[in-house]
Amino acid sequence: MSEVVSNMPMQEQRSEELRRKAISVVNEVRKVIIGKDEIIVKVLLAMLSRGHILLEDIPGVGKTTMAVALASAMNLRYNRIQFTPEIMPADVVGYSAFDAQSGVLTFRPGAALCNLLLVDEINRASSKTQSALLEAMEENAVTVDGVTHRIEPPYTVVATQNPVGSAGTQLLPESQMDRFMVRLSLGYPSVDDEVSILRRRRGENPLLEVARAASAADIVEMQRQADEVYVDEDIYRYIAQIVAATRENPLLRVGASPRASIALLCMSRSSAWLSGRDYVIPQDIDKVIFDVLEHRVSADSRAAVNDEMVRDVITDIVKKTLRPQIVRQRGAAGRRDAG
Repeated sequence: MSEVVSNMPMQEQRSEELRRKAISVVNEVRKVIIGKDEIIVKVLLAMLSRGHILLEDIPGVGKTTMAVALASAMNLRYNRIQFTPEIMPADVVGYSAFDAQSGVLTFRPGAALCNLLLVDEINRASSKTQSALLEAMEENAVTVDGVTHRIEPPYTVVATQNPVGSAGTQLLPESQMDRFMVRLSLGYPSVDDEVSILRRRRGENPLLEVARAASAADIVEMQRQADEVYVDEDIYRYIAQIVAATRENPLLRVGASPRASIALLCMSRSSAWLSGRDYVIPQDIDKVIFDVLEHRVSADSRAAVNDEMVRDVITDIVKKTLRPQIVRQRGAAGRRDAG
């Protein structure tokens, strides 16, 4: 194996090294999040796509633990903020305070200025506080008293949301839901996985077992390499046709936005890169399509469709969309249209 690696060009060697680090990150997080490998990988794909993650689930299934484990495995600057009705925008973005010694206003950073921000129970805070998060999510920056403060990359917001109907919760507006690249749910563990969780609880915090597997600089380089993954013209059209079909479907009140198309493209590129390919295939889209689209579309209340059936609508759209067949040759990309 070492001979094969040594014969690779330097760029390919570096790509393989980074992929091994990415897989090591997943393995480190698996030490504390049992039986949810697919979700861990999808969170990593969103981070490689420079996206933000909404974890929608009931309390106690490991949402916070997963965010802390990711920060530890990647050696990222990590902050956590618990959203409540009392949390103010300044708690998120920061504020200016008068320094008596220097006689000038000094910026005091808020929770948002880090690499990985965990926002617990985002749908418990006021709309004003939720809005304060949007600039950081969209621009990787915050503005306080007219001064813009950049956030050093990589930057990811992981927000947790209890299901609507839980005490003190409210629906996030559609415009804010659209800012999240993916919506994921850990769900309850299986009986066997829960037995494994219980066995590992021997007094010590399992998070102490998580070792550093990558650095912030590694994540930035992974993001750059994922950006360079080749996308065939037919893949662009395939994504655009699927998203456009959500806007025309009579069972959906709101279709997916162009931001959804971009998110689907970025996640597919990251999926291809993590799989060791330098080009996107339709299977990369299959892997992430529901996580990217489901929270961006709304069922028509007049139709016999509810939110749980939205996945069936998206599945039907995919089945009816002409699927490209991508053929990749060494050093060049080719394509064949699926009949």
